[in-house]
Amino acid sequence: MAYKTIIYEKKGQIAYITLNRPRVRNAINAQMAKELAEACRRINQDEGVSVVILKAAGGVFSSGSKPQDWEVAGEATSAIASLERVAIAAINGDAVGQGLELALACDMRIAAQGARFCLPHTGYGLIPSGGGTQRLPRLVGRGKALEMVLSAEPIDAEEAFRIGLVNKVVSSEELLSAAEEMAKGIITKGPISLRYAKEAVNKGLDLTLEQGLRLEADLYFLIQTTADRMEGIRAFLEKRPPQFKGE
Repeated sequence: MAYKTIIYEKKGQIAYITLNRPRVRNAINAQMAKELAEACRRINQDEGVSVVILKAAGGVFSSGSKPQDWEVAGEATSAIASLERVAIAAINGDAVGQGLELALACDMRIAAQGARFCLPHTGYGLIPSGGGTQRLPRLVGRGKALEMVLSAEPIDAEEAFRIGLVNKVVSSEELLSAAEEMAKGIITKGPISLRYAKEAVNKGLDLTLEQGLRLEADLYFLIQTTADRMEGIRAFLEKRPPQFKGE
């Protein structure tokens, strides 16, 4: 598929999705939502991909969307959240509204110095509708999330790091290499274990502790039936790097 609003690339086990509407500050519209959904389906069907890096062209990660596109912007967030692979957001500039919600749908976030983060919806008489009211408090806690949502005021990258919204802050020049360094560390791990670990954490957040422990035990049992599990044990005993095949 030829994309008009995003760029899709694959290098080894890393897939790159670039938001590519820099002239309009990477605003999310119906076309971008559709293309993100297709790219994420493509990735989920590709066993050769272990990590996805979501980034943006220009100097802004995403300014959100225009009023006529507010509903479809939620579809873009759902597409990123549906990724079965590890997703890292490389946030090169402001992530506002649905743009921030897009980053929140990733598993980890690295921000460039100078980036700002904001959910401005209440200033327009609305509330976030792309998961902002749910994913943000799970990351930063109820009090800070309410402060951001109710005040509709932006915070800078350093504050985002302090409260746990982003995992790391680096210079703009180092942003992509920092994301790739994180990705390269992850892809050395077992692809099945990565998928199951992500599922255990994400689904476990919506369960009681007892239910979450059962989910973890079930997934752990499934891991025991894989060839990768045996390869991991052999590699440990033979003191060599494991050669995982995702089987």
